Amino acid sequence: MDDARLRPTRLTEPVIVGIVYVAAMFVNILDTTIVNVALPTLATQFKVPVASSEWVVTGYLLSLAVWIPASGWIGDKFGTKRIFLVALALFTTASVLCGLATSLPELIVFRIVQGVGGGMLTPIGLAMLYRAFPPERRAAASRILIIPTALAPAMGPVIGGLLIDQLSWRWVFFVNVPIGIAAFVFGALKLREYREPTAYRFDFPGFLLAAAGLGLLMYALSEGPADGWLSPAVVTTAGIGLVSMAGLVFVELRSSRPMLQLRLFTNRLFARTNLTSMFATAAFTGTLFIVPIMLQRARGASAFESGLTTFPEAIGVLSVSQIAARLYPRLGPSRLMTAGMVAMSAVLFVFSWVDASTSEWSIRGLVYLLGASYSFMIIALQASSFAGISHGDTARASALYNTQRQVASALGVAILASGLAAFLPHGQATSAQTFLAYQRVFMIAAFVAALGAVVSRFVPDKDAAATMVPRVRRGARAAHSTTAQAVE
Repeated sequence: MDDARLRPTRLTEPVIVGIVYVAAMFVNILDTTIVNVALPTLATQFKVPVASSEWVVTGYLLSLAVWIPASGWIGDKFGTKRIFLVALALFTTASVLCGLATSLPELIVFRIVQGVGGGMLTPIGLAMLYRAFPPERRAAASRILIIPTALAPAMGPVIGGLLIDQLSWRWVFFVNVPIGIAAFVFGALKLREYREPTAYRFDFPGFLLAAAGLGLLMYALSEGPADGWLSPAVVTTAGIGLVSMAGLVFVELRSSRPMLQLRLFTNRLFARTNLTSMFATAAFTGTLFIVPIMLQRARGASAFESGLTTFPEAIGVLSVSQIAARLYPRLGPSRLMTAGMVAMSAVLFVFSWVDASTSEWSIRGLVYLLGASYSFMIIALQASSFAGISHGDTARASALYNTQRQVASALGVAILASGLAAFLPHGQATSAQTFLAYQRVFMIAAFVAALGAVVSRFVPDKDAAATMVPRVRRGARAAHSTTAQAVE
């Protein structure tokens, strides 16, 4: 027997980074959906209105918005391994403190701290992954990226409902701890350090403008649907946020060493894939926000039943991602993204026919197809977006990409939630009138996805050629290697 078969498989750097990334991103993304289920319970526990308990989510999102833009510079300056582990430790420790909180203000403060860790985890983890995988292997890497992206949002409502019903709301936060500790220990032992030698001093004006602009805009987007877009608080925060963002663009483009390297958007592949991502993320995230509301409020499902109905989305993403990754080298990013966005728009259009008589299995089928169509888009996006980005700019490109995703998610939820608030009839309404409001909202989502399909047609495939190299089978690689050695 060949002795090589008896040797244990060596953990390569891509495998190590992939394991740590999936574990850390899973708890980070899971946290954003699992807490939503607990809000009514938190309001009862702390004897406050549900609107007050929503600050547990809002505080976390505002903290993410502040720290995501700065993460690229922090990782480059102090080392991606070190900062990733610090962020993971901060997130995990804050999870423990959230579970031990004795009042709502305490919980909100601990959630803000948790957001500091979560805000740095995703961009730095993504930069580590893209540095570990060469361009020709990024379609395969996308199948790693998609695991937490698909599973965590779908599992959040299911796990959250079970933990609250069977244990306590505190376990909504404690569930992060064992995974966080395991990922930290493994990462501390196995990850390699990387520090960008060209990192410069901190861009404090850029940080302040980004924190103010993104933080205030995220607040306005989260509060606008409930308070009204013309309410003084929303108008004021949105106005100051937009002015701050305009100032950020002015300052960063004039700076020779900006915190947010906006000049990366002159790379047409990076710019157009990010624009496609904005439409796709807004439509997808907004829909995943609306569907559970429809199931619970219009169809009378429990949070747990709603979670089970929306879970096929994850199955759709994971199952079709294997096909999409194999098609990517042949079709390229533009056609694969366009196919996914057109399919997503079509599925959302069919969603606009759902009413009280639609069976749960039909809804589950539509949710599965939604995940399947999104999979084509996200695999192509993740494989191609960074193809024209240099090794040294990867962390800052990751910060820009994740900032865009965060804003797009909030924008998608705000648009569809506002549409629902406008279309739902006031006072007593028939079932048909209620479902008509949801149907109109799904039409808006379908339109947003269709816009993404138009934009994706302009993604330049030739700029992503390095990522479209077909994978060579192991046997063929081994034969090629043996032949080369023989020639030498």
